[in-house]
Amino acid sequence: MIDGVKIVLEIFVLTTVFSIPLGILVAFLRLSKSKVARSITGFYIWIMRGTPLLLQMMFLYYGLPIVSQKLVFNQMTIALFAFTVNYAAYYAEIFRSGFMSIDKGQFEAAQVMGFDKITMYRRIILPQVFKRVLPPVSNELINLVKDTSLVYILGLNDLFRIALIASNREVSFMPFVYVAIIYLVMTGLLTKILSMLENKYSYYN
Repeated sequence: MIDGVKIVLEIFVLTTVFSIPLGILVAFLRLSKSKVARSITGFYIWIMRGTPLLLQMMFLYYGLPIVSQKLVFNQMTIALFAFTVNYAAYYAEIFRSGFMSIDKGQFEAAQVMGFDKITMYRRIILPQVFKRVLPPVSNELINLVKDTSLVYILGLNDLFRIALIASNREVSFMPFVYVAIIYLVMTGLLTKILSMLENKYSYYN
């Protein structure tokens, strides 16, 4: 079970670290003036959100080697890549709506005051965007913890696969109960941390 928890935490942390910045980048491209950038990112989001994450992992793990033997990767690499590009699509739409919710007058005021774009986003826009998108981002993070159970299809020894093996060996349902308790504890702790983070940004209300 401890080994399974390590895999869950590794996938959760690395996916979060990579997918949120990628999602913000895609959100910027979706809002750009380039029709090509908007079309490409729109198609990417449609594919990622329109197909199951489980199917995406299976395609990458079993389908890529059929295309080329050079496209063979280990299970963890496939899992991290699939989770990152999948969740980045959801984060992109969340952050896009966050940016669109900011009044245009704030952008104009920042330009009049002489702020460059980097300073404007870092000091004025992004703090407000993060405050507004924190609830939906929190929901995605909690979903991410639970979705890590899907990696069992790749043969990774996550909590679910360990419980399945233990249940078959011991002819008992209790391993699944233990796994449920572990997931409840992890999501409970994460919910508490995210709630504290929301309170930190509450001064923007």
